[in-house]
Amino acid sequence: MTFTRREFCAGTTALAFVAATGLERAFAQTVSSVVLMAPHPLGEMAIGNEKAPVTVIEYASMTCGHCANFALNTFPKFKTEYIETGKVRFILREFPLDPTAAAAFMLARCASNGDGGKYFAMVDTLFHQQNTWAVQNPEAQLRTITRQAGLTDKSFNECLANQKALEGIEAVRQHGAQKLGVNSTPTFFINGEKVAGALSYDEMVKRVTPYLKAG
Repeated sequence: MTFTRREFCAGTTALAFVAATGLERAFAQTVSSVVLMAPHPLGEMAIGNEKAPVTVIEYASMTCGHCANFALNTFPKFKTEYIETGKVRFILREFPLDPTAAAAFMLARCASNGDGGKYFAMVDTLFHQQNTWAVQNPEAQLRTITRQAGLTDKSFNECLANQKALEGIEAVRQHGAQKLGVNSTPTFFINGEKVAGALSYDEMVKRVTPYLKAG
């Protein structure tokens, strides 16, 4: 993926993605922890106890409707019951399906300045307002949203011009696709077990419980 500010200003629409099915969940795969936990070139964005018995990794795209559904309807309760109680560490990795999604991830990183909690808060805000900025010309609305998080027009422009950040996000996307077989969003890895689809709260609990019992 090659992304330029000109492309962003021109606006894009989200690419089509594969919807997860029950069949995909039934045949969940487990991947090597060495491959799964390869260093993130920009640093992982994570919340929760680093020593939690369960690690959940989500590959998401900011323009993905299913990802927004998970963020709005599953994640809040799961965060309260499992992440904040020390049972689960949650990592979010970028898998942008289009330049607008890549821009949103870059802006979330800039607004959070490396703070995982602030990053998740910014991502949450973007998912809540996805229908306002995931449009043909997203710049004005994204400026408004990120201005509330402290980005000035200058820092907004500098953020989107950061080629190193874009290349880091693209490297994560390519690693997910080529090494982990991620081909739809959201895709989760729960202690290495790959599960595709916007899991409900009950489905998430069902997936993590065996690892908690084993610990």
